[in-house]
Amino acid sequence: QVELVESPGQLVQAGGSLRLSCAASGRAISTYDIAWFRQAPGKEREFVAARTRNDDVYYADSVKGRFTISRDDAKNTADLQMNSLKSADTAVYYCAAGVSSGWVPASLFEEEKSYIWWGQGTQVTVSS
Repeated sequence: QVELVESPGQLVQAGGSLRLSCAASGRAISTYDIAWFRQAPGKEREFVAARTRNDDVYYADSVKGRFTISRDDAKNTADLQMNSLKSADTAVYYCAAGVSSGWVPASLFEEEKSYIWWGQGTQVTVSS
């Protein structure tokens, strides 16, 4: 069991940067597979980035080279560094945690069903 709380979102200008943090309580975050998803207005929630317990990382094509997912074990947080932000990045961002068992195809880490615990979401707005 883990509780996830995302840091407050912000209004950012296009081209700017923002770092989101997901604080975990209840267990060490290093024992979980962690992911960030986002949901833009009128759209379905989509995968953004994932970091597994084994430190494998995956990114959506739309954020590759701009976003970085990391984990701070000392703070028990999972962070999402977002650079070169675009208006298309405007969305509610959710962090999620899961526990994979055995070998798992990489594609599964991009699916919501792989994650059991979810944060409440935080709004990121990028103004153009």
